[in-house]
Order: sequence, then C-alpha cells, then structure tokens
Amino acid sequence: MNIAVCVKQVPATDSRIRLNAAKDDIDRTGISYVVNPYDEFGVEAALQIKEQVKGSSVTAITMAGEKGVEVLRTCLALGCDYAIHLKDPAFADGDGYATAVALTAALARGNYDIILFGKQAIDDDSGIVGIYVAEWMGLPHVSVVNQLKIDPDGRKAVAHRQIEGGVEVVETSLPAIFTCQKGMNEPRYATLPGIMKAKQKPITVMTPADLGLSEDEVGKKGTRLVVASFEMPPERPTGRILEGDPDTTVAELVRLLHEEAKVL
Repeated sequence: MNIAVCVKQVPATDSRIRLNAAKDDIDRTGISYVVNPYDEFGVEAALQIKEQVKGSSVTAITMAGEKGVEVLRTCLALGCDYAIHLKDPAFADGDGYATAVALTAALARGNYDIILFGKQAIDDDSGIVGIYVAEWMGLPHVSVVNQLKIDPDGRKAVAHRQIEGGVEVVETSLPAIFTCQKGMNEPRYATLPGIMKAKQKPITVMTPADLGLSEDEVGKKGTRLVVASFEMPPERPTGRILEGDPDTTVAELVRLLHEEAKVL
C-alpha cells in the first residue's frame, strides 16, 4: 500500500490567542505550534496499515512556511517514510479551497492507494479540504471515520462512521480518501531511535511551479473566502456566590436566572 497522510501545523490549544492590529488574523508572535490533533489519528492509521500490510510506505505532506518542517520531522519520527513540504510564499494565507488545489496537485503525482486527512483542523474548523481533494481527484471519499479496515488483496476498504443513533458501515474500492475522527485509534509517541532516524529521512520541498500551478491558483491569490475581520468573544462576567440557607439561595438563584440571565 502506498499511503499519504496530509497534516497541518496549528496553534497549540494552550496558546493565548490575540488579534493582530488589522484584526484580520491572530497575532502569531510567540505562539507554539503542534500537529493538528485530528491529523494525528490519520498518521496513526497510516502507520498501522503499514505495519499490517507488508511493503507499504507512508508519505506525510504539509503546506506551511519554514516551521512546517517541524510537523514533518514529527511524522517521520513516528514512522513515516517520506515527507513532502509545500513551501513557498505564494502558498501563504490561502483558504481551504486554495489549500486543496495545491494538495490535489501534489497527491496526483504520487499514485497513492490510501489518502488520509483529519476530519478538520482545529484552527479554522472548515473540514472541507479532504472533500475538495477527493472531488477533484475523482476518488471515493468517506468522512469522519472512526474505524478503518483495509483488504489489500481485494483492493477495498471498510470504514465505520458514527451517525445519529448508530454506526454507518461503508465499503469502497481503493484508491480512496478518508478523513479521520477522534476515537479511531490512540496516536503513538515518537521514540528516541525514531527521532534520530527522522533526521536522516528525506523531505522533498515543492513550489507551485513544481506542481504545475501558477501563483494565482494558490495561497491568497487563489482563495475563494475573504475574511472581513475577527473579533474576540465578549468577556464573561465574574461569577457570584449566593450565601444563606438552601431555601433562600435556591429562590435567589431562580430569580437571577429568570430576571438577569433570562434563561428561564
């Protein structure tokens, strides 16, 4: 199996988020970045398939600036064999559409049997990139997968996905694209030998020209979604402590919920 897994570098969940001066993006000064948590399930799924199917290989792909090499080194340390870094100023500030354009061009060159994404990135939460890529590559796609079984001899896969009140089981031929959900597996940690080996594994850097794309098709120039502005949510009012006997405090709580909070 020739497997690709697309990963994104996102701000760590414990980062303190502030807006930039123009209020059209967050202030990225001093923010630490991690592998998108949903993409971690995709990486682990790819590595498990590699372990189950002899002769398989895994390629990690990301589109990012200089710091993108960090997420790729993490994937290589976990056990991925190859890495592709879509790196060029022209890729910057694109939406999900422009990102999918670049990833489609990169993935179409790899003859992959299985392509994995996280179901969404936790920074923009769009959840559209994998679906765009599947449509443009003309491949079957199963979203929000929490279990995946591969039949390499039959060239097919069986995917389970949670739906309201049950589980939907989808069988598809390969090649196919899957977006991965929490609960699919338990992502592994990198070992020291894995980290050392990752330093020797190749990372291929590709630009729009390498992908046969013009700079007008990717990044900010290729975006279809324009963000007018961001604003922070309103600060929560300070809490109140009600004192007194239970009957009095319950009566006061009900009054406050009705008259001030207006939730009753």
